[in-house]
Amino acid sequence: MIRYSLLLLALVTHAASSCETGVFQKNQTAFVGVTKANKGFGYTFSDGTVGSTQDAATRLVCGAGAVVVDGEAWPKVAVVETNTRFDSNGVTLAGRLLEPPGAGRQTALVIYAHGSEDSGWIDRARDPYQLVARGVSVFVYDKRGTGMSGGEYTQNFPRLADDLVAASREAKRLAAGRFGRFGLLGLSQGGWIAPLAASRAKAEFVGIGYGLAVDIAEQDAAQVAKELRDRGYGEDVVAKARGITDITARLVKSGYKDGLGDLAQAQSRYAKEPWFPTIKGGYTGVLLGMPVEELRTQGTPRFDKLEVDWTQNPLQVISNLDVPQLWALAAEDRQAPIALTLERLAQVRSQGRDIAIYVFPHTDHGMWEYDQAADGMRKRTRIPPGFYDLMADWAKGLGGGQYGEASRR
Repeated sequence: MIRYSLLLLALVTHAASSCETGVFQKNQTAFVGVTKANKGFGYTFSDGTVGSTQDAATRLVCGAGAVVVDGEAWPKVAVVETNTRFDSNGVTLAGRLLEPPGAGRQTALVIYAHGSEDSGWIDRARDPYQLVARGVSVFVYDKRGTGMSGGEYTQNFPRLADDLVAASREAKRLAAGRFGRFGLLGLSQGGWIAPLAASRAKAEFVGIGYGLAVDIAEQDAAQVAKELRDRGYGEDVVAKARGITDITARLVKSGYKDGLGDLAQAQSRYAKEPWFPTIKGGYTGVLLGMPVEELRTQGTPRFDKLEVDWTQNPLQVISNLDVPQLWALAAEDRQAPIALTLERLAQVRSQGRDIAIYVFPHTDHGMWEYDQAADGMRKRTRIPPGFYDLMADWAKGLGGGQYGEASRR
């Protein structure tokens, strides 16, 4: 008892100076991943519970080689970390291979495709640590223009797919002789990137978390419709908004050449409607708030600099994939509404493609469970139990079981 108390004292004393990223384990099923955050460090337990070292009621105190969780010391897992830099079409990207202790020829290896965030993932993304703690080797990298990587931030999917293919080559090189199954996991926007890269990366499987089988314009239209329905507006208003998103889709896909006159008419016609200023979507709200002449002469610099390729057809891409696909979707996703994606996936599956679909109830984008206030605002609470188990089992070639409260479609 004296020795244990001294250990806790040493850890708490050390905590004042720094934290370590990594996996800290109580036993085979209970562990926590610690990652860097904008302030302090974040942590995610194996059951999906999350927290921050900045919280007044934090459950975790940092230490040297261990953390203290609820008064108990959890030692650090000896994850093997290999840092690297690699080239993708002249841009230098930073990556890190994370391997569980004893990784060998039966260990699955996955690479994550980023979401749309403009921050790096090395040391910061929670998902890689959750999978490596479950016995999966993970290669994580900072996409171009973020973190420690070079280049300019972009949302050009073919270019990001090129980077994912380059990352695949580097991951296989670093893990040579110590992995078996190899695949790609895409989260959010990465759900568009991973299928694009899968064939060239020679992936044996693809896993998608809260991604979409619709294009960007269709996503925007679905977002707008869900926003209005969530605010209590009826289908008559949704139909009017659908006419607007049809116009804005033509605008962005034509480089602001097709639809400017129609946009001006819509702005004038609906300007006094109470629902009109509430529209946001992915880009429609921005276009509605701009004078047509400004769009004609300047476009929307905040979007145009992202170099979006509007010709991308996600349905065609996933229809042509000949490897197993997993789709883990958030049932109440406001940013990426799932109704049309479910229809599309069922359509592709009926054509003979191997597609597994799991829907987690009461979850929003990012696979966050939430508390919702009377005004509709949502507060994130935790990642649902079973989500990380599902992703890890898919990588290992397992699956088919029950994952938390998720329903299999």
